[in-house]
Amino acid sequence: MKHLYKSTAVLLLLLPISMMSSAAEPQKAAEPMKEMGMHQGMGMMGGMTEEQRTEHMRSMQEHMLQMHDLSNQILSEKDAAKKEELKKQQLELMKAHHSQTKEHRQQKMQEHKK
Repeated sequence: MKHLYKSTAVLLLLLPISMMSSAAEPQKAAEPMKEMGMHQGMGMMGGMTEEQRTEHMRSMQEHMLQMHDLSNQILSEKDAAKKEELKKQQLELMKAHHSQTKEHRQQKMQEHKK
């Protein structure tokens, strides 16, 4: 029983110390993430004018609307053949968007290397 009291006392003394050290850690971890986010954001759209950003966002919105429209059509379609055709259409749209994004990234990397 005496051993149990000593162990409990040690734990109770160490608890506030461990709580203080763990409370300080999230602030340290948040700073690099903040810097990384700022850097990534600047790299993605930092060189764009407000008009170019708006145009880019509208393009993204149009793509999203097309994807959602096709998804809704796929979900509501009863005929299996038509449903499969809509899925193929959606897949082609996804592939086109992916290759466009990939090409854009490669262009940005080439510009960055210059």
